[in-house]
Amino acid sequence: MKTQYSHAKREQYGRLLAALLCDQYFGARPTATLDGPAVLRFTPVRQVNLFVVQQLLNKWTAEMAQLRSPYFDFEDADVRQALTQFMNVLSRRIKISRPAFEPLLAEAITDTLTGCLDPTETFARKLLGEPASYAPENLREGLRYLDTNKSLFEDFLNTLPAGKEQDRDYLISSFRMHQESNPEQVQPILAVVEQFNVLLPLMEAELYETEENSASPKQAQPEPAVPTAPKPSVPAPAPQPEPTPAPPAFAAPAPVPAEKPVAEVPAEPAKEPAPAVAPQPAPTAPAPPVRQPEPAPAGVPLYEKLKAEQSSAPTLSETLRQDRSATLADKAPKVESLREAISINQRFGFINELFNGENMEYHAAIQHLDTLPGAELAKRYVTEELAAKYQWVRKDEHIAKLLKLIDRKFNG
Repeated sequence: MKTQYSHAKREQYGRLLAALLCDQYFGARPTATLDGPAVLRFTPVRQVNLFVVQQLLNKWTAEMAQLRSPYFDFEDADVRQALTQFMNVLSRRIKISRPAFEPLLAEAITDTLTGCLDPTETFARKLLGEPASYAPENLREGLRYLDTNKSLFEDFLNTLPAGKEQDRDYLISSFRMHQESNPEQVQPILAVVEQFNVLLPLMEAELYETEENSASPKQAQPEPAVPTAPKPSVPAPAPQPEPTPAPPAFAAPAPVPAEKPVAEVPAEPAKEPAPAVAPQPAPTAPAPPVRQPEPAPAGVPLYEKLKAEQSSAPTLSETLRQDRSATLADKAPKVESLREAISINQRFGFINELFNGENMEYHAAIQHLDTLPGAELAKRYVTEELAAKYQWVRKDEHIAKLLKLIDRKFNG
């Protein structure tokens, strides 16, 4: 009987799909690597790509936090500014190989499935996490990594009193009630499952903790006793092969050459025992034909769709944002170029919140701003042309940061 969703099955599916996608991308090129734009477009499920970026940034931030020494002052303003510049430069050299990328991808797939099955768990893990405080302003930073059910999380944070610290357990309990009161804001599970089903077959029923054992092989029924008779006796039937066990909920696709779709091979049906015949055994009946595997969903292999962009295109440095420390744009008294002054953290916020996640459109807008002769013209371009083009609503925080950078460029 179905009772609840299984985290173990989500993890199992995440590992299998991550392996399949990595086979398609790295199969013909085992030493290939991914840069920032390739990570953000690796799968057609945007939430998966965002969770990969979030994990990458969290690991990167943890590594940077280890740069401490009892012999030097890492809190000095010049040191912090130099570290920010270093992170900006390093972010333009993102290079991830399969061994490092595949675990991040598997976890992101698992987290995406969790987000559609249990938004409260996603709220606790992805928004609460371990912030400096549980004030709404800090929690809002995690919204940039959410795509599935984003309005549900955003509307809840808008109900919290600004600047007021909250208890973690209270926040989780309140969010659960908010979710139950707004079911229309929760994306249907089937819609998310269908996105994954295109990549690797998946049904909602396969994610349950327990399932009706309808597919298990039937137990062999004991044959009725045959009365003892004088010789010659009826010969016993030939031994039958063991029934092929049913496959697990998510069967790993059989290995195939690179660039070809992977098909899932269904288990061969169990054979019924052949009846005994006397006195001459009947000719052996032909075995039931094995169903041919159905082809995997057609589509262009991911590695063809995920070619890295030219070096002139913005990299992950244009996309990552984390306001855990003061940035170069907040410290430097004057900037010569907006492109160089906007930190990794701010870039991801601008791209995701103002430019609908489009790297190239962000890049073109910033380049145009850098060519304008004065602050007033640049501000009008932002508040009139860009605001109308992208229909900015409730984006005041990000617009204000961009206008502040423009002031520092032109007015010092």
